[in-house]
Amino acid sequence: MSLPMLLIKIFLAAMALMFTAFGGWSLLDPLGMTSQLNVEINGPNGSFEIRGIFGGVSLGAAALCMVGAVSVRYARPALWFLVAYMGGYCFARLVSIVLNDLPTPGTWLFVGFEALSLALAIASLIAGRRHFA
Repeated sequence: MSLPMLLIKIFLAAMALMFTAFGGWSLLDPLGMTSQLNVEINGPNGSFEIRGIFGGVSLGAAALCMVGAVSVRYARPALWFLVAYMGGYCFARLVSIVLNDLPTPGTWLFVGFEALSLALAIASLIAGRRHFA
């Protein structure tokens, strides 16, 4: 296996672990998760939505990333998913900043993580392009 593919597999496995941890936390303790992030959830559908959006979607992302880490055949689709998912986050964060809707300092860690994940997914697609089936 080439070094680029090994690094791509490690990146996808790390993303799978991160999504699993965050998704599991969001699914099992949605109000605890949001309170740790200084996000207030109101109304009867708050936990329901957090479990679905942050829990379910993150666990689905974890599964796709893990399949991509195990099988070269699925590495490219997993990377494209990360580009779309993290790119969407980065776009929305940029819109918020432009609209002067700035987060608290702790949330900047998420912004940095999302931007780094997007950059690594794009770099992985470029580095692995001749290895994908």
